[in-house]
Amino acid sequence: MAVRFTPHLQPLTPPVPGVLMHLAVLGTGLMGAPLAERLLDAGHAVTVYNRTRRKAEALRDAGATVAATPAEALDSAECALLMLADAAAIRTTLFEDGTAEQLRGRTLVQMGTIAPEESRQLQTQVEAAGGEYLEAPVLGSIAEVRAGTLLVMVGASPAQYERWLPVLRCLGPEPVRVGPVGHAAALKLALNQLIASLNAAFALSVGLAERSGVAVEDFMAVLRPSVLYAPTFDRKLPRMQARNYADPNFPVKHMLKDVRLVFDTARRLGLATTALDGVRRVLEDTVAAGLGDADYCALSEIVNPPHASGR
Repeated sequence: MAVRFTPHLQPLTPPVPGVLMHLAVLGTGLMGAPLAERLLDAGHAVTVYNRTRRKAEALRDAGATVAATPAEALDSAECALLMLADAAAIRTTLFEDGTAEQLRGRTLVQMGTIAPEESRQLQTQVEAAGGEYLEAPVLGSIAEVRAGTLLVMVGASPAQYERWLPVLRCLGPEPVRVGPVGHAAALKLALNQLIASLNAAFALSVGLAERSGVAVEDFMAVLRPSVLYAPTFDRKLPRMQARNYADPNFPVKHMLKDVRLVFDTARRLGLATTALDGVRRVLEDTVAAGLGDADYCALSEIVNPPHASGR
């Protein structure tokens, strides 16, 4: 039987007709901005904060309130959703300049990709400041945020999961509680490792077929009906062929950050990371080539460089 949770706080601001809940979104980059728009469309009052303020200002026309500081964003929020780059950015945002004082009585939902141990440490810090903490990383990108079809993984107590399920359902139809804090973070790393490895392997296979004189269309015609196929291949192939990596859904530099987190976590768990070492080196070389802000399929430029094929 589902555990029901009664919130220990009343809304911090007077109720507004038609407003479901007062939320804050900290981090309005590639994923945070459409996430805030999705919550606004669902009827929530949303205050946004971003270190680069112009990224947050773009949401004002959508109905968001733009805060000058994290503390100001938290001031009127019952719950804050964090979509920040890494654990260091989260700590800077929450625990500097007096922001931690605003955590008391509020819930934080961490939605970025960080290591399980980092997430548990943040839980300890937030709870010490008098707040509540849960994690809800997502699988999917900008299109899925806008459509509300993200795959949402939740690390939380059963009570927290029940309490915040209506908010999380704005972002994905069936958020899944996978266990306590740390479990969802680990699952997200496992999935992002697959994304990096699959795309590096695909770029190599495409290059191998192409440079051997096999038409890419013939390669794909055999691959698609096989058990080897993954939909990401068809999503990224046009970009790889056109060598067009602009307007990223997920940049190389963030993929490299996640792969490094996988290395650290896997080694602590006693897993061999030899197979991933080549992928990490490819991503490092891609960043070194000046493509850190490009879509992560730009790793194809290192695996299948243009000069070697005569293009």
